[in-house]
Amino acid sequence: MAPPRPPTHPGSELEEIRTNLERFQLHLRDHVLESRRLNRPEVLAAITTRTKADTIYRIDRLSEEGVLEWFDRHWPDRWAAELVMEGLEDAEKRVVPAGRSASDLRLKIIIDPIDGTRGLLHDKRPAWILTGVAPWKDEISRLGDIEVAVMTEIPTTRQWRSDQVSAIRGRGRSGVRSVAHDLIRGRSEPVTLHPSGASGFEQGFASFARFLPEGKGLLAAFEEEFWRLLSGPSGPLPVVFEDQYIATGGQLYELMAGHDRMIGDFRPMAFRRLGLKSGLVCHPYDICTALILEEMGGVVQRPDGGALDAPLTTTDPVSWVGFANRELAVKAMPVIGALLPRFFT
Repeated sequence: MAPPRPPTHPGSELEEIRTNLERFQLHLRDHVLESRRLNRPEVLAAITTRTKADTIYRIDRLSEEGVLEWFDRHWPDRWAAELVMEGLEDAEKRVVPAGRSASDLRLKIIIDPIDGTRGLLHDKRPAWILTGVAPWKDEISRLGDIEVAVMTEIPTTRQWRSDQVSAIRGRGRSGVRSVAHDLIRGRSEPVTLHPSGASGFEQGFASFARFLPEGKGLLAAFEEEFWRLLSGPSGPLPVVFEDQYIATGGQLYELMAGHDRMIGDFRPMAFRRLGLKSGLVCHPYDICTALILEEMGGVVQRPDGGALDAPLTTTDPVSWVGFANRELAVKAMPVIGALLPRFFT
């Protein structure tokens, strides 16, 4: 793995950026919850458009409006930024706050206003607001450049609690801030998240994403062979449970919270191997908060073991694998590496 890149902004400035983004996400969370209160489910679930990246629902459009309004009104002029966001095409360069121009740019901010829209629309599981901030490098800012990451839970109607987690590059676990917001009493208090310290996968949760019928057979065959090789030629298959959380931010949170030990999303490789052109894969805005798990001691990387370093766009596909700790990664990655040519080339 490549060594982490040192932050390019002063620590005090990064802290101020993080605080502003935390406020932004709480505002957007409340905006989405209010939209849900005022609109019938079928109105929010109406499809408004289909982009190269994903299907956009009415609830997504309402959240995007909330994003642009907040940044134009509240984002400091001294941090002029280009927004990269689900719902905005890559060719549509949006500079915030309003009135700033491309010559003023200092930051690139990548946002998924609602990661997990489908689960939220059906009131099955919470969605997440995801944001990553990198220095502005014209068109070449990448996931590996992200210096601040923030994610906030958008709860289902049955939840009273909404978690928010953030991190700044290079500060480690002590620099991770995690807060539980009580939406009934209006209170907030720190909450401690710990990725699993388990040294193996037996009796734990570990999943490979296969949400859709497309490619499911290939991905399932890869998964079964992975567990067979990991357990050895004479050992029984381990008892490992899966959880198909249809939100990359939610998957990362499950690793952060100690619920899951490994999650892999190889859909782009599977679709390419099968000649499919589905846009329903992980994109950079879905995985822009991987920094938080890494600062907590977890591992997030490409399936071939390289650093996760895609450009900050809305359309580039991203295959990734994450682990709760390095020991699990050391055990699993040689097996994954051995199987990649067999299944995905």
